Amino acid sequence: MSLLPVFARAISAAGLNPEQRERIKQLSFADAGHGYDAFGMHRDFVGMGLVITAGLYDSYFRVQSHGHEHLPAKGQAVVVANHSGTLPTDAAMLWTDIVRKSNPPRIARPVADHFVPMMPVIGTVFARGGMVGGSRGNARALLGAGEMVMIFPEGVPGISKHFKDRYHLTDWRVGHVELAIRHQAPVIPVGIVGPEEQMPQIGKLNVRLLGAPFIPLTLTPIPLPVRYHILYGPPIPIPDLYRPEQADDPGAVREAAARTRAAVEALLEQGLAERPGIFK
Repeated sequence: MSLLPVFARAISAAGLNPEQRERIKQLSFADAGHGYDAFGMHRDFVGMGLVITAGLYDSYFRVQSHGHEHLPAKGQAVVVANHSGTLPTDAAMLWTDIVRKSNPPRIARPVADHFVPMMPVIGTVFARGGMVGGSRGNARALLGAGEMVMIFPEGVPGISKHFKDRYHLTDWRVGHVELAIRHQAPVIPVGIVGPEEQMPQIGKLNVRLLGAPFIPLTLTPIPLPVRYHILYGPPIPIPDLYRPEQADDPGAVREAAARTRAAVEALLEQGLAERPGIFK
């Protein structure tokens, strides 16, 4: 038997406070019969993930979040957010915030670009914490099982945007709304303010390293301790607006994607207007 789950359980037991350990126990988890779900997620690795991200969440990025009441207590949902920061720490902080703040506790399953699961070690660790590869089949299976998925429609172009383009959304992929319409799932828009300034990118080398599509050229070697502000908006009631068969209608899908993009942009504008400063 692998010792990794034992190691993860030990880290969780030592690093989580009693309230956090209880939240892990309350997580809905479809155990496939050997401690993992069908996609490789393991409850003890979720706990280990919370331990690993705690320092960044509490002390470094000092995450503040608002609007948790918009996260559904149960059932399928698509969480959609802007993506930025050169390194995907925004995804890690959003994942952490949802596990910590949702009521009852839930996990938003990150849907990653195809290269992420192939990265040595990192891909496996992320999968144990709930990430799935970015195929429609994976997302459909999760939504069909009543889970909540986390999608960044900007994808890699989002985290690779030039510093001068911060807080301007790049091309907004439409796959998230095609899934939401087909499965009649609400979309929860999220605006994340802060990551755009954490590691200013001035260029990139088109060289692959450990599966990543490029090497970023940044003004700082590590992310700056900017303050993260996560804003959850009201659900976009996709089931009330579109019929399942409209998932195959390009016009309806584009219209729905425009709705989600506008909702995220509005949350970004709100967050930027309300924050007292980049580091505050």
